[in-house]
Amino acid sequence: MLKVPLSLYVHIPWCVKKCPYCDFNSHEVRSAFPQERYTDALITDLRKQAEVAHGREIISVFIGGGTPSLFSATSIRRLLAAVEEYLTLARHAEITIEANPGTSDQQNFAGFRDAGVNRISIGAQSFSNAQLRRLGRIHDAAAIHNAVTTAKNSGFGNINIDLMYALPEQSRRQAGEDLEQAMALHPTHISYYQLTIEANTRFHQHPPALPGSEAAWDMQQQGAELLAEHGFRQYEVSAYAKDDFACLHNLNYWRFGDYIGIGAGAHQKISCRQENTVSRCEKPRHPQQYMRHTFDDAPLETTRYLAQEELVFEFLMNTLRLTHGFERQQFERYTGLPFARLRSQLKPLQDDGLLIMGHAGARCSDMGYRFLDELLQRLLPARA
Repeated sequence: MLKVPLSLYVHIPWCVKKCPYCDFNSHEVRSAFPQERYTDALITDLRKQAEVAHGREIISVFIGGGTPSLFSATSIRRLLAAVEEYLTLARHAEITIEANPGTSDQQNFAGFRDAGVNRISIGAQSFSNAQLRRLGRIHDAAAIHNAVTTAKNSGFGNINIDLMYALPEQSRRQAGEDLEQAMALHPTHISYYQLTIEANTRFHQHPPALPGSEAAWDMQQQGAELLAEHGFRQYEVSAYAKDDFACLHNLNYWRFGDYIGIGAGAHQKISCRQENTVSRCEKPRHPQQYMRHTFDDAPLETTRYLAQEELVFEFLMNTLRLTHGFERQQFERYTGLPFARLRSQLKPLQDDGLLIMGHAGARCSDMGYRFLDELLQRLLPARA
């Protein structure tokens, strides 16, 4: 298996308040949190992962959470200095940090930019104060405007806004108004995704009244049209970008690239030439357990290797999210398997009008894109 692009994901798990829809590995800050010790742990973890990189360039770094903007610019600077010390950053590497409008401030944003961060992702979710309260957000619409202005004044030219649709009791008109306000701030990228109810969340225990599937699809279609009218090109299910501003880090995920993961609960995927497969591992989820294991030099994770059927499914699960799907050479390069192996597996989906497949590759049809979850269910490997 040939080498594939390599990224770095950094997980900072703390947030001011856990949102009722959030199923990420995040923990509310109930008192002071161990910022310096955790940063030390990240750097120690990073040093241990240097061998995994095997001299490969890191094309992107994504600092996610939680709310990474809770960390000081000094901590982020220390972290990125360690990245440059232990790994090889590509010359024009994309370096992203997630920020919550409720925790942002001019000093931190300017400090993040000075530390080397060149892309910022602002979690707006909605511009309706009523919806923000329903979603358990700690900011209001004015804070979103302030955060974007602060980011621009701090030197960020690459700004993403996260926005959700199909919110509790939301109408098509209200969803459109949310999107219009986001575009009025002139970001370079908008992540526009549907609110869904996930297990182990407060919304799962106490479900709000959400729009039905037809209404949600109507909002999605309306959103895609509005975004296209304003020069945002859709390249993935929930991702829209101005020209040359697609998120390189997430594209690497969706193209089935490799990534190193450091931090509590971080996942990692590395292509293995000798085994002709992919290894996956996950770091301990709780921050205290993660730090303890890191400093004690105990095994941080259990590595497992994907069986061939899993490898194929994971490739398809990621690449079929992209509007252009995947190319034959990409499948063979990233999996080490012949493209011919897919034909019999994908033909029933092609016959049902869900996939468009040719000699050069495959992508979802419009109908397949709409029913992507159901399409992927049909591709799940049979259980032994």
